Amino acid sequence: MNLSNVNLAKGRSMLDVRGLQKVYEGSGRRVEAVRDLTFTVEAGELVCLVGPSGCGKTTLLKCVGGLLTPTAGEVFLGGERVTGPPPGMAVVFQEYGRSLFPWMRVRENVELPLKQKKLPSARRRELVADALESVGLTDAAGAYPWQLSGGMQQRVAIARALAYEPDVLLMDEPFAAVDAQTRAELEDLVRGLWRQRGITILFVTHDIDEAVYLGERVLILSSSPTVVQEQLKVDLPAERDQLHTRVAPRFAELRTHVYEQIQAAKRGTPVDRVVKDQRLP
Repeated sequence: MNLSNVNLAKGRSMLDVRGLQKVYEGSGRRVEAVRDLTFTVEAGELVCLVGPSGCGKTTLLKCVGGLLTPTAGEVFLGGERVTGPPPGMAVVFQEYGRSLFPWMRVRENVELPLKQKKLPSARRRELVADALESVGLTDAAGAYPWQLSGGMQQRVAIARALAYEPDVLLMDEPFAAVDAQTRAELEDLVRGLWRQRGITILFVTHDIDEAVYLGERVLILSSSPTVVQEQLKVDLPAERDQLHTRVAPRFAELRTHVYEQIQAAKRGTPVDRVVKDQRLP
């Protein structure tokens, strides 16, 4: 899907989270990790989610992806209630080393989820080749993951998600374990793939600059038990690059605002529960 088609699709809710709560109980303890989280992500939108450390970002993402059963609330993907890992969703985790099978070659790692779809072998090869080309790893198809750098391994994980042709891509701090230069390259890769393919992306990160650089919106979470503290519209140009966007005055204003909100969340400063499409003056 190209960007023009994405714009036509916008306005339709792809991901709908309603009153989500997750409580962990055991060994005489009760921990409420997530409390009454409600938000939507439109079709073709790239939304970043940030908050204080330990606020339940990963728990939220696992509930959204059907990997954890919420204590209360519901998640809908394209209008269908999520009761387990849905076929229209793919996840890229932070620990790429654990998500790739070291005894399988790159192409086999990328192809593996496609076998569950029972696609013909010719179609699987086509999807794998396209995904590897999209992340710049065509020449590494025959390599093993352990022969690649960390950044290249994470590209393999992204290629595997792309080959699955998801409606929604969940990304859980996917670049936290790579160096700064590789991180910048992967950020641009994800934003480029989003613009080219029109995938709906929910991107969880603890990095404020990354959230502002990547997202069309930033959801700012409170401290645990977590609620949506603010929804900030990122009104930066659609065309972004590491050299110019990050030194723009507007970028500095937005990242400062997000930082201040997270610090307020840590202090427990009272704020409005949800501020939709908040724009700075």
